[in-house]
Amino acid sequence: MPRLCQTEGLTEDQIQILKAVRTFTEEKIIPVATELEHADEYPTEIVEGLKELGVFGLMIPEEYDGLGESLLTYALVVEEIARGWMSVSGVINTHFIVAYMIMQHGTEEQKRKYLPRMATGEVRGSFSMSEPGLGSDVSAISTKATRLDDGSYSITGQKMWLTNGGSSNLMAVLVKTDEGADSVYKNMTTFLVEKESGFGETAPGLTIPGKIDKMGYKGIDTTEAVFDNHVIAADQILGGVGGKGFYQMMDGVEVGRVNVAARACGIANRAFELAIDYAQQRETFGQQIAQHQAIQFRLAEMATKVEAAHAMMVKAARIKDRGERNDVEAGMAKMLGAEYCNEVVEASFRIHGGYGYSKEYEIERLYRESAFMLIGEGTSDIQKMIIGRAMLKEYARKG
Repeated sequence: MPRLCQTEGLTEDQIQILKAVRTFTEEKIIPVATELEHADEYPTEIVEGLKELGVFGLMIPEEYDGLGESLLTYALVVEEIARGWMSVSGVINTHFIVAYMIMQHGTEEQKRKYLPRMATGEVRGSFSMSEPGLGSDVSAISTKATRLDDGSYSITGQKMWLTNGGSSNLMAVLVKTDEGADSVYKNMTTFLVEKESGFGETAPGLTIPGKIDKMGYKGIDTTEAVFDNHVIAADQILGGVGGKGFYQMMDGVEVGRVNVAARACGIANRAFELAIDYAQQRETFGQQIAQHQAIQFRLAEMATKVEAAHAMMVKAARIKDRGERNDVEAGMAKMLGAEYCNEVVEASFRIHGGYGYSKEYEIERLYRESAFMLIGEGTSDIQKMIIGRAMLKEYARKG
């Protein structure tokens, strides 16, 4: 195994899972990733292979037919998959956040209804907090669920940036409800919305218009969701009680940020591998460019950043696995991973020279993918706000 991104203290089960995923990544993802990404083609065969490996049920408890693994195991699997192709890890992430929210906050009936089928990949999840023009201000959402006379709800509004929006058949959607609370955050509710996969009207009063064309993060479907008096039963409220949606979503986002940190680590690790391999092939002035001190310095910085981001990500996952709040550590891991990922990818791009600008070389794809790490699951600036506020509270002056 390569020296970078090794994790101490893993169990034999974790080691074997990671070995299987690494083999799958090397044999089934890396050889086809660039071609599928350039074609913006959904990785159907790869997803089916991940189903067979049990990745969709990795953290779902055994009592609900999952593997019952930890967040750390999941994060390390995501890191390895993202090393092959970041878009594939996105297929898993959104699905897992929905499964995690049901595991942590769902009623027993909701757990038994969805989790066994999510473990096999039969039910595929997507989720949405954001809306057009909303950005990171979740409190400003306008999509609303109105209670009807028979106890059901009618949802109207527009949601944005749903990863797996087309391919999923279960959406966790954050909306406003009137809970009579004096805080906007206590007047939000998460609904579990069932729909058909695909585009167009996927359920009565719910339209998925089509894929959003993006600079990178291709292959996977990112969509809007338009609700127009979509009627849904009250028992589809996550946890059975309204007004808890914001806190449920934030809990899901914490593990999502560990996931994005893991994705950033995977991309950075791959960029380093490509750079150090290319540096030993390319010759200038009669010797490999790897022998030039400037290149060695750059490789050293890249390797150190990969290792530091991996260590921060592992720490954040282990804190969450202990049942502790990890908002600060997840924010640190996500921010550090995203920033270092972009720096490592750019350094790799520079080492490749003109060939890095060619679509024939893998680094061109990584260059576009790394940019998403800066904004996915909250921008770096949002992470800095979370971290900064927490530090001021932790280190408040006495007297």
